[in-house]
Amino acid sequence: MFAVLVNTIAIVLGASIGMLLRRGIPQSLTDAVMQALGLCTVLIGIQGAVVEQNILQLIVAIVVGVVIGEAQDWDGHVNRFTERLMSRYAKGEGEGARIAKAFVTSCLIMNVGAMVIVGSLNAGLDHDFSILYTKSLLDFCSGIMLTAAMGVGVFGSAVFTLIFQGTIVLLAEWIAPLVSPELIAELGTTGSILILAIGLNMLNITQFKVINYLPALIVVPFLLWVTHLFGF
Repeated sequence: MFAVLVNTIAIVLGASIGMLLRRGIPQSLTDAVMQALGLCTVLIGIQGAVVEQNILQLIVAIVVGVVIGEAQDWDGHVNRFTERLMSRYAKGEGEGARIAKAFVTSCLIMNVGAMVIVGSLNAGLDHDFSILYTKSLLDFCSGIMLTAAMGVGVFGSAVFTLIFQGTIVLLAEWIAPLVSPELIAELGTTGSILILAIGLNMLNITQFKVINYLPALIVVPFLLWVTHLFGF
């Protein structure tokens, strides 16, 4: 758990620096930073997605996932819950929604990807913290930039990271037998599509309800099981 705590602290420190920078940044510069982050996020998403070997499998996972998400309104439920949770920190009209957006966006950017799964499993099974230490440095930098552009909601991703990664580390012995390299790769590419969608939203090109795509990450293991079962 030590590496997870380091990761959590790194996000808090990065977000704290970002808040200090945010106070002295005019709105025009904040918007420019947001666009720059959006471009970088789009690039990260593309790089992670282009390695997909079975594009049909990726399409099925995304389509089935978004059908589930839309039918159950995952985006609405998560945003309403987050807005209520963060509303105590809101200082004006619409601020709660902005805090919720920063929270959800930072959680997805920092916790969707193969690095999270592999790093947490390595930490839990072999006490190998190298991947999580690398992720901590990346999250520290991301925390600074995201908070400077989006505000206080990024602090919430530290709590989510602690719970999400901590759970994987603590349950690593039970999770590891279920996680194959193929599954990690598929989760990584599917997660990259979500990151790409986040980047496009940050550039105000699209208005994807990214949370409604999250069930795709749950669909992936079932889809792999079916393809192996029938020998596709």
